[in-house]
Parts: sequence; C-alpha cells; structure tokens
Amino acid sequence: MPEPDRPSGADPEVYALVTDAPIDRAAVESFVLSRRDGALVTFEGVIRDHDHGETVSALDYSAHPDAERFLRETCAEVARETGLAVAAAHRVGALGIGDVALVASVAAPHRAAAFAACALLVDRIKERTPIWKRQHLAGGATEWVNL
Repeated sequence: MPEPDRPSGADPEVYALVTDAPIDRAAVESFVLSRRDGALVTFEGVIRDHDHGETVSALDYSAHPDAERFLRETCAEVARETGLAVAAAHRVGALGIGDVALVASVAAPHRAAAFAACALLVDRIKERTPIWKRQHLAGGATEWVNL
C-alpha cells in the first residue's frame, strides 16, 4: 500500500510537544520520516556539565503555559518555509547532566536541505519558545539563562 502524502500548504501538520517526561526520540523521528526521504537529521540538546567557565550540576527548565503553542507555531513556520515535515519536543522540569532537553528532527530527500532546515528549526525554537532554564552551579549557586 502506498504511503499517504504529508499535508502541505498554509497549515502543515507538525509534531510539537512540551513534556516533563523523557523524550521519545523515535516518535519524533518517525513523524517526519517517509519512504521518499534519503536524509534524516535529528538534533539532541543534551545537558552538559559546564557553561561559560562554570561547573553545572543540574538544570531546571520552566515553561510558559502557552509554550507548546509557540513551539507548534515555530515548527509550522519552518515547515512552510522549507516544504519539509519537522518535529520537535522539549523537556521541562529537573534534568541532570546527560539528559536530553530538546529533540528536533527534519527529513528530506537530500541531506543539505535536512541539515539546513534542522539548524533553522533549532535556532528558531531557542529564539521564540518561552522555555527558560535555571542552572545549578557548583557550590550551590543558581542562575537563570536566557530570561
């Protein structure tokens, strides 16, 4: 049976999720990938143990109540601009070093378009989605980032 075409046009379907549970990378990727695609690009934002020379022990992500709507609008905009299916999920709550905070995926017939669209998607998510992080630094201090 042939695969159905993805919706396109003014309101493309997108996968956008803000969750306090671990992100299911396979669900994000399976939303975008079809038999016509030869490239799947997935970005994972992983919690690291440092930032600007400071040791980071953990992060807390907080989201505006409408954060998922902003994420969906951003995904839809990138999908319209690129003509590709895009998907993204962002985690909130307490995360430790090595935890995945963001998964963004794009599939395309060729790799250059997939890489470019995924980079655009991640940059726009960071610019527009009202999700903030508080870093827990060595010694017990905390700091908010990108408020």
